[in-house]
Amino acid sequence: MEHSFLWVQIIPGLRELPAHTVHATLVMVFLVLWAWLARRQMQRVPDPVVPDATLTWRNSLEVFVEWFVGFIEGVLGPGGRKYLHVYATFFLFILVANLIGLFPGFSPPTSDFNITFALGVTSLLFYVTFGLKQNGMAYLKHHLGPIVWLAPLMLPLEIADNLIRPVSLGLRLFGNMTGDHLVLEIFTHLTKVVIPVAFYVLGAFVSLVQAFVFTILSVVYLSLAIADHGHHEDHGHAEAHA
Repeated sequence: MEHSFLWVQIIPGLRELPAHTVHATLVMVFLVLWAWLARRQMQRVPDPVVPDATLTWRNSLEVFVEWFVGFIEGVLGPGGRKYLHVYATFFLFILVANLIGLFPGFSPPTSDFNITFALGVTSLLFYVTFGLKQNGMAYLKHHLGPIVWLAPLMLPLEIADNLIRPVSLGLRLFGNMTGDHLVLEIFTHLTKVVIPVAFYVLGAFVSLVQAFVFTILSVVYLSLAIADHGHHEDHGHAEAHA
């Protein structure tokens, strides 16, 4: 999505870089700064268990982490907490990357397919890695199907299915965010005041929903990868020898 004006276009050294790269870097810097400030505030309080009386960097991060723990454990069970650092980062990065496009002079990195496809590939690499770590060779054997003689048919289908996932994740996020911010920009230029407020609210809602959709689909893919495939494998062998 092309913007009529971007702040990075007037900053020497940044104007030569792709806008989506610069804005993605800004998002990462903000998230690291947020985490650093929250940790610093936590270290300074006498009792970290007691929450701050007002909204602070620490409080905001604690609220998010508490919510996300409930969400990921609701999908993966009690063991889901150990994957929180990966998928919470997915959610926060995508959410902030979506929201940054609501500010004049900034372009959402998620409106560039290079960024969204890279996020999809990263999701693929993580759930494959976690699947191998959790189930070992049983994870790979699962892709051969429940019956040995079906392996030549099932393996290409399973490979295609896994390779399509990052593309679908990337296209869904890219398409929705490009359309959302394009509509917002058009109505802002046409009406200038009042009416764009409604589209800013809608844009913020879409930004939240798309971050959640990407994250929950990634967590679902993870749940399929780390599921216990031992029973499935034993059942397949039993049928093959029957």
